[in-house]
Amino acid sequence: MFASSTKNCIKSIKITMININKEIFKKALLAGIFSAFTIGVLTILTYKSALGLFIAGSFGSSMVLLFGFPESPFAQPKNVFFGHLVTAFVGVVFVALIPLPVYVNIALAVGVGIFLMILLNIVHPPAGGNPIMVIIGSVSYDYLLSPIIFGCIIIISLAILINKFLLKKNYPLK
Repeated sequence: MFASSTKNCIKSIKITMININKEIFKKALLAGIFSAFTIGVLTILTYKSALGLFIAGSFGSSMVLLFGFPESPFAQPKNVFFGHLVTAFVGVVFVALIPLPVYVNIALAVGVGIFLMILLNIVHPPAGGNPIMVIIGSVSYDYLLSPIIFGCIIIISLAILINKFLLKKNYPLK
């Protein structure tokens, strides 16, 4: 049984390797470079300046959409900004106002955040993790301004500059 699983795994790897073409390699390389650059900017602002906090864990997964799949509706500026803001706000509300055990608050806050993103048509899948970070960190309403609002403005601005003007992509979509 183990030998069969190993053969299937090797076969999958070979199939994957065959499907890597020049265009996919270029897309992956550029997405990785510009994601690292954008997160680097946020990290420098956070750790090498006295300006405050600019980075949130969910911004890392936002990079996948912003630089790997900018044509996705989930990568559009409205979705990125408001998806992060609404879900972080939900997390803060649960920290401040809902006196339930943390394991209940996290589950409910993630559900409410996803509900609101879909209801308001601002779905940005990476933002679904914000309530988890917010509740685990027991952050205050200040977290909404920095890193969420300021960080989103920076990542959206860089995504527009890089995708539209450097890579000549149709971003944001009209």
